[in-house]
Amino acid sequence: MHATLRLLVDTKFPALRRRSVETLQLNLGYRCNQSCVHCHVNAGPNRKEEMTAETIDSVIAFLAASPEITAIDLTGGAPELNPHFRRLVNAARARGLRVIDRCNLTILEEPGFEDLAGFLSAHRVEIVASMPCYLEENVDKQRGKGTFDASIKSLKRLNALGYGRPGSELVLNLVYNPQGASLPPPQAALEDAYKAHLRQHFGIAFNRLFTLVNMPIQRFGSTLISKGRFNAYMVTLREAHRDENLEHVMCRGLISVDWQGYLYDCDFNQQLGLALGGRGARLHVTKAVAAKLEGQSIRVADHCYGCTAGQGSSCGGALGDDTAPAPACVN
Repeated sequence: MHATLRLLVDTKFPALRRRSVETLQLNLGYRCNQSCVHCHVNAGPNRKEEMTAETIDSVIAFLAASPEITAIDLTGGAPELNPHFRRLVNAARARGLRVIDRCNLTILEEPGFEDLAGFLSAHRVEIVASMPCYLEENVDKQRGKGTFDASIKSLKRLNALGYGRPGSELVLNLVYNPQGASLPPPQAALEDAYKAHLRQHFGIAFNRLFTLVNMPIQRFGSTLISKGRFNAYMVTLREAHRDENLEHVMCRGLISVDWQGYLYDCDFNQQLGLALGGRGARLHVTKAVAAKLEGQSIRVADHCYGCTAGQGSSCGGALGDDTAPAPACVN
């Protein structure tokens, strides 16, 4: 059992049930060209796990048997490092699905990936890009030295292709994570601050900013435990819980698939080994289970408070409405 899971399973989090599955979120592997301190997947350059061609085939068959699914959400690690990434994108777009790429930006500057931005734009792939601050010092502290400069270069490259520009169909959203054990500031006001700073200093445009809570699992959870701050952070999440956010949490309309093809209620449950459906045999992403997901109960634990605390947090950013003024992206 994961060390953090032992601290999370005894929970009073409210019971949830799934609605129709609209989004299939796929973790294509844990290999990444970065090792960010907030990473809940513990991804990095030395990880070897990645989704195989056979599992990709199962995913494509699953999509064919699931007409209610309208989007695939590709994550990792760096999902683009999977050798079957482009084949999967092509197959999904041929079905008319919305494709989201959770891109760390720096991958666009890596040798051998010079044409990646062009591929993404040609297939109208939505980009959700990690940009945990608009200040160089904070970004490099959280994601590694030189990350900020590489990210700015990549954003300019994407803008040149039309991403994030007014009137363009190419969607570019950025993601903010706090530097440590605190909740994100209000999303709308911070988005305004991001847009003003990046436009003024770099001429960069983007569509939306998503603020995400750092989840107390894997690398970030281990850091909290080593610093003796795990319990205090969980108190922060529990005390900030809002019942109104329960209606909009991402697991109500999403299924997460790990690199081996097994199903989970969300990416966070995946990292904790909390398989979809309970303690029995794990379900695989096959046509046989495609029609059996709606109405199922969702496995919850204390980390779920990270999705309902404050303004709420999901893969699409804040859930609630919080119009308080935002500070600069420093902690």
